[in-house]
Amino acid sequence: MNTMAEARLQTQKKSSQDGQETSLWSSGFGMKLEAVTPFLGKYRPFVGRCCQTCTPKSWESLFHRSIMDLGFCNVILVKEENTRFRGWLVRRLCYFLWSLEQHIPPCQDASQKIMESTGVQNVISGRAPGGAGEGQVPSHVRKEVQRILGHIQAPPRPFLLRLFSWALLRFLNCLFLNVQLYRGQMKMVQKASQAGSPLVFLSTHKSVLDGILLPFVLLSQGVGVLRVAWDPRTCSPLLRALLKKLGGLFLPPEANLSLDSPEGVLARAVVHATVEQLLASRQPLLIFLEEPPGVRGPRLSALGLSWLGLVVQGVQAGIVPDTLLVPVAVTYDLVPEAPHDTCALAPLGLWTGALAVLRSLRRWGCGRRVCVRVHLAQPFSLQEYIINARSCWGSRQTLEQLLQPIVLGQCTAVPDTEKEQEWTPVTGPLLALREEDQLLVRRLSWHVLNASVASSAVMSTAIMATLLLFKHQKLLGEFSWLTEETLLRGFDVGFSGQLRCLVQHTLSLLRPHVALLRIQQGDLLVVPRPGPGLTSLARLSAELLPTFLSEAVGACAVRGLLAGRVPPEGPWELQGVELLSQKELYCQILLLLHLLPQDLLLLQPCQSCYCYCQEVLDRLIQCGLLVAEETPGSQPACDTGRQRLSARLLWKLSGDFTDSDSDDFEEAEGRYFRLSQQSRCPDFFLFLCRLLSPVLKAFAQAAAFLHRGRLPDTESGYTEQLFQFLRATAQEEGLFECADPNLAISAIWTFRDLGVLQQTPGPTGPMLHLSPAFASRDSQEKLGQFIRQFICS
Repeated sequence: MNTMAEARLQTQKKSSQDGQETSLWSSGFGMKLEAVTPFLGKYRPFVGRCCQTCTPKSWESLFHRSIMDLGFCNVILVKEENTRFRGWLVRRLCYFLWSLEQHIPPCQDASQKIMESTGVQNVISGRAPGGAGEGQVPSHVRKEVQRILGHIQAPPRPFLLRLFSWALLRFLNCLFLNVQLYRGQMKMVQKASQAGSPLVFLSTHKSVLDGILLPFVLLSQGVGVLRVAWDPRTCSPLLRALLKKLGGLFLPPEANLSLDSPEGVLARAVVHATVEQLLASRQPLLIFLEEPPGVRGPRLSALGLSWLGLVVQGVQAGIVPDTLLVPVAVTYDLVPEAPHDTCALAPLGLWTGALAVLRSLRRWGCGRRVCVRVHLAQPFSLQEYIINARSCWGSRQTLEQLLQPIVLGQCTAVPDTEKEQEWTPVTGPLLALREEDQLLVRRLSWHVLNASVASSAVMSTAIMATLLLFKHQKLLGEFSWLTEETLLRGFDVGFSGQLRCLVQHTLSLLRPHVALLRIQQGDLLVVPRPGPGLTSLARLSAELLPTFLSEAVGACAVRGLLAGRVPPEGPWELQGVELLSQKELYCQILLLLHLLPQDLLLLQPCQSCYCYCQEVLDRLIQCGLLVAEETPGSQPACDTGRQRLSARLLWKLSGDFTDSDSDDFEEAEGRYFRLSQQSRCPDFFLFLCRLLSPVLKAFAQAAAFLHRGRLPDTESGYTEQLFQFLRATAQEEGLFECADPNLAISAIWTFRDLGVLQQTPGPTGPMLHLSPAFASRDSQEKLGQFIRQFICS
């Protein structure tokens, strides 16, 4: 402890001497022992390790510390050295020669093997339930199988793949400054591909370009032709035909029919046989776990769940001994297209796609090009996860059971139970699985999505947007501070270079959303543009939330604990006088965790809420916001020598010892904390609270809208009502970061789970109306007060 204190003191002294470009916050916070300069590449955390609780064997394999020293490569930088030829002509034709030299394994037509599979034969012969035995001629069913198979896939064409790779390489060089890939992460994937098990890449979905960028990157690194599971809603029939010849897969519409439908049974059997054939032939598969950009709804994709369920079903059936899952993420400085204002994506055709390409080239060619990072997390065994994950399942309750009695003041005890919240509907082939397997697929999806987000790099535009939203004045110094804090929390950043050049490049990318004003002495004043500009900055700053999520939840929980004791506008010294017991902090953190949606938190299913409460408290202590208060006559918090053994087992399922140093809520009653009185704490506390303010303020405004809204109404109709109210409030109060349709949907679904809104069948579909428990203004005011206690003004 003395060594750490001395190192922190030296860091503070060094930071105070660095001059004008050092932020006032750059010392005294974070788990740092020395001042680092991330812009020169001296420190980068290695991100992307798999879960040690669910997949301990995979965590040990496919990784060696030597791969942490490997650098980055620019995938779209192709020169003469990347080909087998040399000369002046090669330098001009290097893109074309490189595409010819890519190894594309021969792709055989697997239609006959799919036709002869057991599942399809059972349906054709009528032996399967709902099969073709009731009066249907098998030859007709065979033609139907061929039609469904033609809708799903087509044999990839090597010549078309090489031609498309050449054209895509030229397009990406015109569109992007670079596409960076970490060689250490790629080394893990290449080592996993040599193990003999098929690879399944599970990716986030930030842009429509992800579906063509990821196959190009993995083909260039020798992984092979990637089969991509596309969303049929985003493609026209002509574009689907082209993508199928490039390795695309499409789920037939008949697969979403009911379980007792003969057409649905046949389509699901063909899809299942297709996935079995892909796994048996060791072809890599790419599945998007998030909904396409611009689609309003849950974060987890129903289509992605269906494809992942087929993979899980194939492994459980013994088609292959095992499958390796690879979490993937792609991050952009700015997403090339972001149709947030559309309610749903229109199908993209060849001509509209070509026009979009030309518009992108014209728009991005006039300005500064953006940078892209591709992240590949550590592969892990699906078979190992299936065996170990079931032991982590515990009892769960709905949000109505957990929070409604507390919101209405009927009880004060917070149940120590996990929250059950699933917003993605079960459709398609996932319906054919057992309920236990459906739950396995859902939790696996959340687990992989958490790993993908954790391995994603924070881009410079997200940091700059956060600083501009929170009205920071010294952009150079605070950009450096926020970058350092990001790195020290185990997250990577997607940029490097000189600080001043980075800030200039980032401001040039954000130029449509900010106004640059020159003031005296050559200084530059950066002001966010009101209206849509603030909304766009809020979307960019949301990418920084996973980095500080634990501290942000803890800060808002502390704000809620102090709400009834100290006025929000009171001085920081007055708030620091209050004693905060560890048990009260745990309860307040649990309340906030239950209120916030799972789409935002992305908690690992193997981690209990109680363990996460311990992690949140530890982060608040480590970053210096909370200090332990030694009460007279109590045992010092740092004295571990005289602690009595608990009556319960000290060894918990999590197998993790944290700085909280407690095993139960009862043992935490004697621990007390105060807010630190360091001069930098008020600003840092406010910074953390503001990270969660958009979603909390949207929930508070949704509670205030309950007595104004016109109910009963359909879900889409009431969502539009609430969104218009958020926009009107933004114009009056300047809260443009809350004027987001996704926040409106999230608030309505959370209120539905909480029992504020109820759904009943209607002539035009399900109708929303107020529940009897929240029909009175008094109950609605209690709901608003419960939410507003976590908001720091």
